[in-house]
Amino acid sequence: MTAKLKVAIAAGGTAGHVNPALALAEELRQRGHEVRFYGESRRLEGKLVPAAGFAFTPIHVTGFDRERPWTAIAALTNLARTEGRLVRDFKRDPALCPDVVIGFGAYIEMPLVRAAAKLGIPYALHEQNSVPGLANKQAAKDASLIAIAQPSVAEAFEKRGAKASAVQMIGNPVRASVLDGNCERGRETLGVPRDATLLVVFGGSLGAHHLNERMVSLKSELLAIEGVHVLHSTGADDFEATERALALSDEEEARYRVRPYIDDMGDVLAAADLVLSRAGASSIAEIAALAVPSVLVPYPHATADHQTTNARYLVDAGAAKMCADADIDDRAFAELVLGLLRDADARAQMRAHAEGLGQARAAERLVDALEAIARPA
Repeated sequence: MTAKLKVAIAAGGTAGHVNPALALAEELRQRGHEVRFYGESRRLEGKLVPAAGFAFTPIHVTGFDRERPWTAIAALTNLARTEGRLVRDFKRDPALCPDVVIGFGAYIEMPLVRAAAKLGIPYALHEQNSVPGLANKQAAKDASLIAIAQPSVAEAFEKRGAKASAVQMIGNPVRASVLDGNCERGRETLGVPRDATLLVVFGGSLGAHHLNERMVSLKSELLAIEGVHVLHSTGADDFEATERALALSDEEEARYRVRPYIDDMGDVLAAADLVLSRAGASSIAEIAALAVPSVLVPYPHATADHQTTNARYLVDAGAAKMCADADIDDRAFAELVLGLLRDADARAQMRAHAEGLGQARAAERLVDALEAIARPA
C-alpha cells in the first residue's frame, strides 16, 4: 500500500483548470492522501475548492500583458515574492511541506512549482489542451511528470526541454459527479421517455451563438423525426434571443427543451444518445468519459485553433464526427446530425469506440503517476 502523501495542487482562473484538479483531488482523498490547493481566493478556485471540502491556501500572482512588456517587471517581482514565501513556509512547517506538487496550467502554478524545484520536491504538470499554455511550457524542463490529455501535445513539451520519459498520456480527469451520471435519473428529470432518442446541444457561453442559430433553423426537421427529443443549452448570454427565435409551441415544448446552461451534466450526458457541442478540453473529457457519440463544432477563434485538435482525439478514435463552424449552415451538416439521430447502429459503434479510450479512468491514472514520482514520505 502506498504511504499517505501530502499533495499540493495549483489550479485556477477557469473551470477548465479547476474542475480536472478537483477530480484529481477527489481520487487522492479516496485513497487517503492529504490534499491542499493553492490559488487566488477571489477567483473561481476560491469558491469551488473550499465548497468541495479541500484545504485552500490563498496566494497571489499577477500576469503580464505581452503588448505592454513593462508589466512583466511587476509580475516577476510578485512571482518571486510568492515563491519565497512558499519556500519559507515549507521549510518552517514540515507538516505543510508537500511530498509532490502538481500544477494545472494556469499562471497561478508558477510560484508553487518553482518553490518545489528549489526544495527538491518532485512536481508534475497537467495539460488539458492540445496546445500547451505558457505556464506549463515554462515549467516543463524540470517536471518529473507531464500528464497530457491530447497525444499531439507531447512534441511541443519535448521541444521545450521536457524529458520524453516524463510525458505521459493520462487523459483529462472528470469529477465524480459527472462520472456518476445516471441515464434513468437524467431522463426522469428531463421528462424524456426511455425509448426516445435524446440530442443534447451545448456550446458554452463562449462562441455558442452560431450553433444556436443553426439549431433554430433545424428545429422542424429534428422534431419531424419520430421519437427525437432535444435538450438545447444556449449559454446564458444567448438564452432569451434563442428562446424567442425558436418560438416553441406547447406541443413542441414537450420534446424540445431550452436552457441557459446545464448544471446536472453527468445525468444529462448519461441520458444522451447524441451530443452536439464545441470542443473545449472539459467538454471532450466529459463526452469521452461517458462514451457519448458526438458531433463536434470547434470554436473557430480558439488560440492556435486548439479546439480542432481537441476534437480530432475523438474523431480519430471513431467516437465523434467533426464539422467546421464555417460549414454548419451547409446541408451536409444537417444530414450528418439528422442521419446519426436515425441510425442507432452508427451511434452504438461510436459509443464503443469512446469506451475504448478509457477516459473515465483519467483521475485514477494521474494519481498512480503522482504516487510513482512522489518523494518518500
